[in-house]
Amino acid sequence: MTYAPAPSGTVSLRWSATTGRVITAVMLNLVRTGTTGRHPPLVIAHGLFGSARNWGAIAKRLATGRQVLAVDMRNHGLSFRSERHDYPAMAGDLAEVIDAEGGQADVLGHSMGGKAAMMLALTHPDAVRRLIVADIAPVPYTHSHEGHIEAMRALRLDGLRTRAQADEALAAHIDSPEIRSFLLQSLDLQADPPHWRINLEALARQMDKITGWPEVEGRFDGPLLFLSGAESDYLRDKHRPAIKALFPNARFAKLLGAGHWLHAEKPADFATTVRTFLDAGDER
Repeated sequence: MTYAPAPSGTVSLRWSATTGRVITAVMLNLVRTGTTGRHPPLVIAHGLFGSARNWGAIAKRLATGRQVLAVDMRNHGLSFRSERHDYPAMAGDLAEVIDAEGGQADVLGHSMGGKAAMMLALTHPDAVRRLIVADIAPVPYTHSHEGHIEAMRALRLDGLRTRAQADEALAAHIDSPEIRSFLLQSLDLQADPPHWRINLEALARQMDKITGWPEVEGRFDGPLLFLSGAESDYLRDKHRPAIKALFPNARFAKLLGAGHWLHAEKPADFATTVRTFLDAGDER
């Protein structure tokens, strides 16, 4: 079977079995890498404060023999803004993309994107062939990112002309240069006026849903890899019972020397592990 991509754009037409009518669906912005072939595309869902652009290097590494579709999640990048930011909604967004791309895809999700990908697999199992979840579990977490949101809100954007100026200003609120560098990838200094490509207000209001995990029925019996950073505390052995209850065929792997942002810290090892897992499905 050859998987044909949907035309570029932010709107798709889809037949609704519920209403019996064609409906207009708002699509996530996506970045395509590689060409289509006999295998389904790989959809990449980024984490909180991220974007499709953050995954360009990984997408190129994974695009051999398949097309990679990195999406901007809702309220991020160039995708639409919404007051709703929960995992059923994000899973629905991913389902719309996959439906427009042929109906089935391999899916890779990191952190928030990993939770959205898990919800997708549980609620739309036929849309997912193989799933990779990067450094997150289907459980609620107690940490919050409200401090990062407040730091971004506090940054006075008028007068900023360079990334170095923005970094210096943000350093008054965030000590870590790595975190500052990551957040500043979503700052558009070329716009007039400069602005964040993130809906900070909506994310702040929905933070409990982002760090949480809703009760959900069902399970995904397809092949799934939980890939964690050995130096990260997001995915622990104590989470395995919750994982196995929803994903009985889950497998686990760790990248040595990597933390939560394992794809950025160990890009070659990350891409090799993901490709090996996907290629195992291609051989079936």
